[in-house]
Amino acid sequence: MGSISKELTFGTDNHHLHDKRIGTKEHILSDSRVLKRDYHHRVFVNRSLSMEKIKCFGFDMDYTLAMYRSPDYEELGFELLLDRLVCIGYPHQTLEYKYDPTFPARGLVFDCHRGTLLKVDSNGNVLVCTHGFRFLKGSEIWDIYPNKFIQRDDTKRFHVLNTLFNLSETYLYACLVDFFNNCSRYVNCDTGYRHGNLFMSFQSIFQDVRDAMDYVHDSGCLKEKTLKNLDKYVVKDARIPLLLSRMRDVGKVFLATNSDYTYTDAIMTYLFDVGCGICKNSDSSQKLWRSYFDLIVVDTRKPLFFAEGTVLRQVDTNTGKLRIGTYTGPHQHCAVYSGGSSDIVCELLAVKGKDILYMGDHIFGDILKSKKRQGWRTFLVVPELVKELSIWTERSELFDELKRLDIILAESYQHMDSGSNEHPNIKAIQKQIQKATHEMDMCYGKMGSLFRCGSRQTLFSSQLIRYADLYAASFINLLYYPLSYSFQALPVLMAHESTVDHISMDGPDCNKMLGQQLQHLNLYGKKRLKQLMEEASEEDEDN
Repeated sequence: MGSISKELTFGTDNHHLHDKRIGTKEHILSDSRVLKRDYHHRVFVNRSLSMEKIKCFGFDMDYTLAMYRSPDYEELGFELLLDRLVCIGYPHQTLEYKYDPTFPARGLVFDCHRGTLLKVDSNGNVLVCTHGFRFLKGSEIWDIYPNKFIQRDDTKRFHVLNTLFNLSETYLYACLVDFFNNCSRYVNCDTGYRHGNLFMSFQSIFQDVRDAMDYVHDSGCLKEKTLKNLDKYVVKDARIPLLLSRMRDVGKVFLATNSDYTYTDAIMTYLFDVGCGICKNSDSSQKLWRSYFDLIVVDTRKPLFFAEGTVLRQVDTNTGKLRIGTYTGPHQHCAVYSGGSSDIVCELLAVKGKDILYMGDHIFGDILKSKKRQGWRTFLVVPELVKELSIWTERSELFDELKRLDIILAESYQHMDSGSNEHPNIKAIQKQIQKATHEMDMCYGKMGSLFRCGSRQTLFSSQLIRYADLYAASFINLLYYPLSYSFQALPVLMAHESTVDHISMDGPDCNKMLGQQLQHLNLYGKKRLKQLMEEASEEDEDN
């Protein structure tokens, strides 16, 4: 377009073409915003995906098809964990702790050597560090972790708490460390607590909590209490049967869950009993949910399911018991199987890896393994997006303030090069950036955003970008797109591409426009810098 405008020399035609080009860009930007769906219903794209190419839709159940109510469900899990720990000998005083949903976040790392909860980025750089409920300062973090860095591949020491089931576990670690830190009977040591001749390491605390988690899930006590009060703990959404019906019209649908059949049947019966007036007799209503699936697999033991798997056995849907022997027959519609592997699913449904779009909430067990080992297309369910997007839109002034501070910081060095001996005073700006970042993080909760700490992405965020093709607050958001939709990812820009603008230099007003913008930024920067330095001076006087 630039070369065309140079060739036209008919007086005002040049101006007209330049104005038209600018107007077209503004029109395109405006139209793109109008065309986007409401952010509550949006599906976000990391890698382009054509739904027309998807021949099979796979689902996890817990926290995907069956969304548990937060924080009620996490509070129930936390109470059961505490009860179990007290049963094996932990002090009764720990029962006084109550679940606080504002503290834990997914993706934190527990250090079994030092008892800290860490928020890190993909490289292992420590962003936030707590010991119990005390947030450590930068100098304290440096003392424990030189260079504020951890070796993430040391999986014996550092354990990532990535699942929604881990939220109650995460909060429990903080409670236990807080309790022993403040209990006069115990002497604090770097790696645990001493009481007389007994030493309780953070490693043993971690193992006790993990054993308690296994007990709560394997014993069935969590499932039992959930089933006794489904309305309190499980979200029923009448749109689920509608979406699955539409999916079955264009492809195959399967369920792969780690839960056993009895629990799966109870949960799914509840979810699909939406008063549709179909199949009123009790026997048919029990089978109704299974009719939405071409294949149902329970007891999958993911992530093992995506590797060698386990023995595939048929489930007697009348008794819930497993039939003897390995199933080797052909696929039977609506049949329920136990165990197996992702390879067996592909074989029974006659589909290949990239034919499948698999939806789950577990970044490791559902998404990472299905992507890396099978090449399935992936959809990550991130319920936290509801709150994250709400804050992103409602507190935009904080993000704008951080952008403005970045401009002021850049302006301080604008006219300097390697020969400059000046050292601009940027402490005031840095202090304001820290203040704005902290205020922004606290909007999300005590551990900040799931996806970032200030301008730095978290470990969870980087894994989501790497392994999830699509993600949304709920898989139900697919209901608002045609099943032939082509999801297009935004271009992933490198630093030199994202920071250097595409500016056409052809227009006669271009230099004037740029000059006015720089003059405005310069004037604003000087005023804001003066204000920041005055505020910093006042704070120093107060201290």
